Amino acid sequence: MQKVEAMSPQDSRAAGAEAVEEQKAQNQRRNQGSGEPTAPPLPPSPPPPGPPEYPRPRLIFHTQLAHGSPTGRIHGFTNVKELYGKIAEVFNISPSEILFCTLNSHKVDMQKLLGGQIGLEDFIFAHVRGETKEVEVTKTEDALGLTITDNGAGYAFIKRIKEGSTIDQLKTVCVGDHIEAINDQSIVGCRHYEVAKMLKEQPRGVPFTLRLVGPKKAFDMIGMRTRAPKSTEGKMGNGRETLRLRSKGAATVQEVQNEFDEQATRKVDDLLESYMGIRDVELATTIVEAGKDKKNPDDFAEALDSVLGDFAFPDVFLFDVWEAIGETKTGRM
Repeated sequence: MQKVEAMSPQDSRAAGAEAVEEQKAQNQRRNQGSGEPTAPPLPPSPPPPGPPEYPRPRLIFHTQLAHGSPTGRIHGFTNVKELYGKIAEVFNISPSEILFCTLNSHKVDMQKLLGGQIGLEDFIFAHVRGETKEVEVTKTEDALGLTITDNGAGYAFIKRIKEGSTIDQLKTVCVGDHIEAINDQSIVGCRHYEVAKMLKEQPRGVPFTLRLVGPKKAFDMIGMRTRAPKSTEGKMGNGRETLRLRSKGAATVQEVQNEFDEQATRKVDDLLESYMGIRDVELATTIVEAGKDKKNPDDFAEALDSVLGDFAFPDVFLFDVWEAIGETKTGRM
């Protein structure tokens, strides 16, 4: 019989390692002899995608302060608040100094008011805080004769004064005046419809005080009491495309409104003034967008509530808007 010698654990491991290395060498020689390439190593797995980022438009716009300044250049904003911040940075002022902006005119022209759209060739004029004044008002009828809008950044201001109205008799009150307080109650941060509601609720025959801030005027504008003309409002800009600013999400470049959208938006804006005492082209545009592809008033009301529920529009207003959109679709003006 042959004598078998026992191997130590260390010797056993060493022998096993040698066997593995020998097998690798044989495989390598076999592959080289056959001319077959070995499989390349797998590439590393790509990292999981992160949340989508909103593209920030790199369009460059020119801007000035309406009362006079050098020309600045701004870009990279996606809503009105960011726009004001960019303008303030260029001119080394606080964003809270800006009352509103007009397009292609340094005058307090409510037809040129910047809303939610800027034409790609538009020149932006920023109107900043000027004189503060207090006015005592006594309502002699239910309506004061004011139409209110806001700048999208917390300031409500006067967009229209009805001829012959209570406010029209107060010659110190002007179109473009920011309403800062009612009876010493600050309304900075309130939306235009909230301010209109407060004014409507003021009792007849009881005096109340408005604290107003007028836009700073250049020399050639001093003494003017601008009243907004009664012509149509809506589309602005020189180019065929506009930058659409949104309160949520990214700003987008889109074609200017077609004839249907423009007419429907104008009708809805008129209804906003009639029912709520406000004018807001961007709000009217949003309402039209919510309603133009709906089949019935219930679907329209549901869609509008999902995007503008805070407004709590009355049913009669919704039906009138639905009818106005329908009339525009069928070509009845």
